[in-house]
Amino acid sequence: MVTGCASGIGERLVHLLHRRGARVTGLDRTPTTAPVARFVRVDLADSASIGAAVEAVGGPVDALFNVAGLSGAADPATIVGVNFVGTRELTEALLERMEPGAAVVSTASIAASHYLERRELVAGLLATRDRAEATRWCRDHAADIGTGYAVSKDAIVWYTMTRAVALAAGGIRINCVAPGLTATPILDASRAARGDAFLEAIPKPLGRVAEPEEQASVLAFLNSDDASYVSGQVIWADGGYLAGVATGQLPHRTGSVGTAAPSGDRP
Repeated sequence: MVTGCASGIGERLVHLLHRRGARVTGLDRTPTTAPVARFVRVDLADSASIGAAVEAVGGPVDALFNVAGLSGAADPATIVGVNFVGTRELTEALLERMEPGAAVVSTASIAASHYLERRELVAGLLATRDRAEATRWCRDHAADIGTGYAVSKDAIVWYTMTRAVALAAGGIRINCVAPGLTATPILDASRAARGDAFLEAIPKPLGRVAEPEEQASVLAFLNSDDASYVSGQVIWADGGYLAGVATGQLPHRTGSVGTAAPSGDRP
């Protein structure tokens, strides 16, 4: 199952999985031209839509790829509601249909590069039990979460790490990928909204942004048998950005609460 299958990384991931012989169920708000065996409409901003999609999918589910997401151009509570709450709701519902050997991978972002520093803040979001509580949490912490984007991706990282041990007991793996800037429609929209200066200021050690296929291949690896002993991990597919920051070779230009870098596509 691939969320966000209609564009960007999710669309390229469907093509990759199809070439490798997978039977892919695609989820998105709009139909896709990618070679899915089945399409199911879902809106991660709507819990009822998520529930209906889960019922439509049936089971069992062998691999879940949470690619869908919303950039920092909406209300913070909406961004958190899609990127974290919706992803969590869908994942938890589908876990009931996964057997030992199944795997989950979610999409974070280099905007989550401060996730350790924001652990105490994000713990409150992780503790929310449903969408209504998460929405109240966002409003109560409006001064702390900025656009909501970076915090939503911090939450994906911590959710992945928090769930890894319990899921491992049932033979299920869970990981996440944190892409650097990637050439998707969301990146184009962010460039139009924020201008070139914001994106150009983010260091790119390889001298370019990533192609969607490059992120798709990392996602596919983590849910494959080649990664059968990998769980609870964050793979920073950022071209060396975080390594440069950690070693003091590069300035830290993203991952702040108010200036989160975009990644992924909303279904």
